[in-house]
Amino acid sequence: MSRAVVYESFGGPEVLELREVPEPHAGPGEVRVRVTAAGLNPMDWGIASQPEAAARFGIDVPAGFGFDFAGVVDEVGAGAAGFTVGDRVHGGALGRAVADFVVVKTPTGATEPLWHTPDGISDEVAATLPVAGMTAAAALAAIDLRSGDTVLVGGAAGGVGVFAVQLAKLAGAKVIGTAGPGTFAFLRQFGVEPVTYGPGLADRVRTLAPEGVTAATDLFGIETAETALALGVPAERISTIAAGPNPPGGVRATGGFDASPDAMERIGDAVLAGAITVPIAAAFPVEQIREAVTLQAGRHVHGKVVITLGPGVH
Repeated sequence: MSRAVVYESFGGPEVLELREVPEPHAGPGEVRVRVTAAGLNPMDWGIASQPEAAARFGIDVPAGFGFDFAGVVDEVGAGAAGFTVGDRVHGGALGRAVADFVVVKTPTGATEPLWHTPDGISDEVAATLPVAGMTAAAALAAIDLRSGDTVLVGGAAGGVGVFAVQLAKLAGAKVIGTAGPGTFAFLRQFGVEPVTYGPGLADRVRTLAPEGVTAATDLFGIETAETALALGVPAERISTIAAGPNPPGGVRATGGFDASPDAMERIGDAVLAGAITVPIAAAFPVEQIREAVTLQAGRHVHGKVVITLGPGVH
């Protein structure tokens, strides 16, 4: 037997349970990963709490929990390619990540990717990269962000935001990030000019950027996208990840699955070089999954929340 976080009905953190389940094994064309860390994302508790969100991903109860994970390959099925026992890896497994073991098909695809974890990156950091890193990369690629741009980033202090603002700075852009006042010092350490979200946002942005804003990405809802449109930013230079398939004004809807194939390699290289810092706000043992999700779902955490499941590379 092994452990997995599961839920039998949709709801808040209280529906999540750590249970003993039959131990999975790698079949033909599959590898099994002994999970050491899992990163939490808003999509995780969104799927667990909203049947309509779960249905969009083909999930129904009972279900497992989480997407991002890191660990070590400990079984390789016949015909599986690209991985060997002992390889450190990180990737995504929809509705299965917060568990002692995850089985992934090879060759892996965009919906459930698996990458080798570079030496020098801990399992906890690797477990934060798939959704947030790839989503941030896709959001900036969708607006063709380039050196000299002034970009408005909505939700800059969130899990995706901390990657987006750093990637934007690496691209040579000036970054203005919407956030609550309590996160301003946190954002300034990344070279971001913070601005309070809410009514009057457009006027506050004009004050910070009298020369104008040339691009924008909304990582929280639609306020930043609508503000960018009001500021005269062309719709094709505005992206959103949380407004559904038909965002306002014809702006570009995107997500991690749209990221370029080399995006994770570039993010890993930047982390190793110290050009991207991954702030881990808190790490919880899997037995405290409800407390971890409660903290993450409060949307006031600065950076990423990680679940630990066993000994790994720290």
